[in-house]
Amino acid sequence: MNYTVRRQVIPSDGRRMKLLILRPKGMPPDGGRPGVLWIHGGGYVTGMAEMVFISRAKALCEKYGAVIVSPAYRLAGQAPYPAALNDCHRALRYLLDHAAALGVRSDQLMVGGESAGGGLAAALCMYEKDRGGVRIAYQMPLYPMLDCEDTETSRDNHAPVWNTRRNHYGWSRYLRGLGADPVPAYASPARRTDFSGLPPAYTFVCTAEPFYAETLTFVRSLRRDGVDAEADVYPGLFHAFDMLLPFRKVSRKAAANFERHFEAALRHCFAPQDAP
Repeated sequence: MNYTVRRQVIPSDGRRMKLLILRPKGMPPDGGRPGVLWIHGGGYVTGMAEMVFISRAKALCEKYGAVIVSPAYRLAGQAPYPAALNDCHRALRYLLDHAAALGVRSDQLMVGGESAGGGLAAALCMYEKDRGGVRIAYQMPLYPMLDCEDTETSRDNHAPVWNTRRNHYGWSRYLRGLGADPVPAYASPARRTDFSGLPPAYTFVCTAEPFYAETLTFVRSLRRDGVDAEADVYPGLFHAFDMLLPFRKVSRKAAANFERHFEAALRHCFAPQDAP
């Protein structure tokens, strides 16, 4: 293992939240590394920060020297929206506020995640942009959970791992705090109408899973509003195939394409922070 793992506890909404911080071994003290907030999946109702060890993010640390922060955000069973988003915001603020100590360059902070983590990554980019918060250089919401309403591929979907029944349950738990209020884009990013000014994005998705349609709609919306966004599509398969079947040829291809886009982002994507 050519990286170190540190557990950090930070305050968030009057409670204590655990972060896992992955740093490459032998990292020089002068820093200059990209910082990546990686948000785990689980349909907003399950999952844990330790999923980072089977995620695409681990290779970003091992191969490219990125510093990875994985937050143990509140699941919907503990607290509905906006608890998870607030926790992710606090974790991102920690990454920025401690950039020098972590060896991270503050103008190259990125966010990403799988499934619900991808949805939270997309929502966090919107939240920070609208509020003049942390400036995010790049987003990587992989097969993200974005739309609380059925789409043509999340409706009547019976695929393994994630399907219509589980999708309805996850959204119902996450959004239960809203009551009859309209669902905001920070909860369901597909509700957003103006995508201009958001960070450039890369994602991938497979055709058989529920999030196929909403992922491609998200990418088209970004492009429509002038944001550089790309998506790779893999036929068949099921949700989170790259994590669950990492040794399959298609999973290795997905990982290689993901890393190729990350390499390009390292060269081209920067977002200097506003002066305090």
